[in-house]
Amino acid sequence: MLGEFEYLLLTAAARLGDDAYGAAIREEIEEATGRRCSIGALYTTLDRLEKKGLLKTWMGEATPQRGGRAKRMVRVTTKGVQASTAFYNAVTRVSRGVSWEAS
Repeated sequence: MLGEFEYLLLTAAARLGDDAYGAAIREEIEEATGRRCSIGALYTTLDRLEKKGLLKTWMGEATPQRGGRAKRMVRVTTKGVQASTAFYNAVTRVSRGVSWEAS
């Protein structure tokens, strides 16, 4: 089972598609959650998810806009899609009938 941050990272990468790389994923997570996302936590989690076979990373081309630095590109694997789907379905099932409105 995925953790919350792992799910957020995989979902952000899937949403970004061919434009998925570290800084863009970080921005997606921060916009969606309203919380800061440290770049260290992001890259540590990317490494862990890649070791689990849930995503694949590679170095893209260096760009002048980034001072000649390359982007670490990200693609969610089939196994990552399956794990994300299972997480989403579990949260949906356990949430049925629950109302989070203040009483």
